[in-house]
Amino acid sequence: MCGIFGVASDNIKGFPLQETTDTLFHRGPDEGGTYSDDHVGLGHRRLSIIDLSSGHQPIFNEDRSQCIVFNGEIYNFHELRAELLNLGHRFATKSDTETILHAYEEWGERSVERLRGMFAYAIWDIRKKKLFLARDRYGIKPLFYAEKNGRLYFASEMKAILRDRDISREIDETALACYFTLSYIPAPLTIFRSIRKLPPGHALTWQNGECTIRKYWDQMVVPDRGKSEKYFIDRFMGLFKDSVQAHLVSDVPLGAFLSGGIDSSAVVAMMSGAGTNVVNTFSIGFGGNTGGYLDERVYARMVAQRYATNHHEYEVLPEPQGIIEKIVQSFDEPFADDSAIPSYYVCKIARENVTVALSGLGGDEAFAGYERYLGFRLRSLYNRIPNFIRQKLIKQFIEGLPERADGHYTVNHMKRFVRSSASSADTAYFGYISRMNPSLQGALFADAERFRTHHDACKELILGHYNSPNVQDAHDSLSRVMYCDMKTYLPDDILTVTDRMSMYHALEVRVPFVDNEIMDFCATIPPELKLKWLTKKYLLKKAVAPILPEAVITHRKQGFVGPMTRWLQTDLKAYVMETLDEKNLRKHGLFNAQTVKRIVDEHMAGREIHDTLLWSLVIFQKWFEMYYEKNEFHEKN
Repeated sequence: MCGIFGVASDNIKGFPLQETTDTLFHRGPDEGGTYSDDHVGLGHRRLSIIDLSSGHQPIFNEDRSQCIVFNGEIYNFHELRAELLNLGHRFATKSDTETILHAYEEWGERSVERLRGMFAYAIWDIRKKKLFLARDRYGIKPLFYAEKNGRLYFASEMKAILRDRDISREIDETALACYFTLSYIPAPLTIFRSIRKLPPGHALTWQNGECTIRKYWDQMVVPDRGKSEKYFIDRFMGLFKDSVQAHLVSDVPLGAFLSGGIDSSAVVAMMSGAGTNVVNTFSIGFGGNTGGYLDERVYARMVAQRYATNHHEYEVLPEPQGIIEKIVQSFDEPFADDSAIPSYYVCKIARENVTVALSGLGGDEAFAGYERYLGFRLRSLYNRIPNFIRQKLIKQFIEGLPERADGHYTVNHMKRFVRSSASSADTAYFGYISRMNPSLQGALFADAERFRTHHDACKELILGHYNSPNVQDAHDSLSRVMYCDMKTYLPDDILTVTDRMSMYHALEVRVPFVDNEIMDFCATIPPELKLKWLTKKYLLKKAVAPILPEAVITHRKQGFVGPMTRWLQTDLKAYVMETLDEKNLRKHGLFNAQTVKRIVDEHMAGREIHDTLLWSLVIFQKWFEMYYEKNEFHEKN
């Protein structure tokens, strides 16, 4: 796990390559390296995981005609290395990085299709003056780029690109609309019009001052209904065991996040059965006024006890001072998934003990673990009820319900369900994932009509994935929902928060569920085996039942988030009121202050849960303060 930066142009003489690369020091504190010539500069910060003694970068091929900087891990590099040795290639190191470079020498740009792992890398062909960038299939590792006056910049985090003051910080308003709709900004957008995300499964080529972007891979969803349930269970468990084993390759200590849920518990069980040393496990709990929040530490302890792990716990308290600034600076753009808070702390305690941690992320997308999948299935039954009864009785009754006093989401989810279910399937899905009450969409922003236009652009971007021809399943559109989440929510929210919070602490996090062999196989499992009647993750639960305590499998899923609903109403109330005061909102004039006040009042009174929207506003205000008012980025980096 590392940080990479690069710049390419017809002339880069005088560019501060070392200083810019060092803005990514936190991603790789062990060592750094650079390469530059008249046309390209490559920078690297290294967190040493494999080949500790000789894996420093940039790495060159035999005749030094090509070089590479790389962030990530390649889990099949031993097999590729053996094949390349047989083809006559000579290796100077034992690293996976050099294997990528020789694969490029042998197979060109198509070599990226042979890599199994998480990666973002850049290869500079010195003779052809050609730069090749690639990002892994699922977006586990980030890669940003920008073009300005014929010059190309790329980096693991935007802060390195933003160090050049010529890069505009003009806000992308479609990205802003996406942020307040989804709580994150989907690729290829960023909050800055001048900077883009290279989408997962894509490669970028720069030559003669021109950029070309192409998709080298995409997931095909073709359910195989000719196979038995037992076949899918047996095949998955074999692939899962192999994936976890591959993700254990390391020359430094490793451990695992253990939330108490099925996915992380299954990873720990597999790690314990892999013949490694005692597994280090790390869990998070929450203090303060938690209301109806379900603390899953008790389930994590069951797994830790069963597999005799070296277990560590940490209790997170609602103390915003300091942590919000660290979160904002880690993302360089507004990011409002409040799982960033527990992620920050679990990465912190893990790094005090290990350098690598395995995570259960990806199991929900592969096996239908989210509540919205259940809502999507129930939607077809709900719509059989006569429209008059749905609209005049059920919807009006649900809309009038007060939110639960303990802060739980039950009523809020019901409201989102009745507001969206009557729409077409794709529009209903967008309604389920939207974090903003439709009644607020025309009122939150000062320029309401302008926001609606950008909101529609956001919807079009998301539903472009939902309606992809890659989902060849006419039997159940649930497959489209999961595919869309795999293309958007997984890389741009879940994997993003994991990368930034782990890299803030120089910790490498690996995700064995998000392995291309496992994900390809799961795309063949019929959706009715993933969500069976009202049982989410049916097949996964049945598969891992022999290796996990029954209570871990049957308890209600909480997810890796904190009790933000109650915290905002209690422990964080003063902070929220101060941050969203009208005088602070006037600094940019983007929001309707009266609407913001209404949102605050409704949430504090328990009439409607607006936790995500309130947190989005708080994070945006802090981001605006840091990146526009105080310009602290340049001072701190």
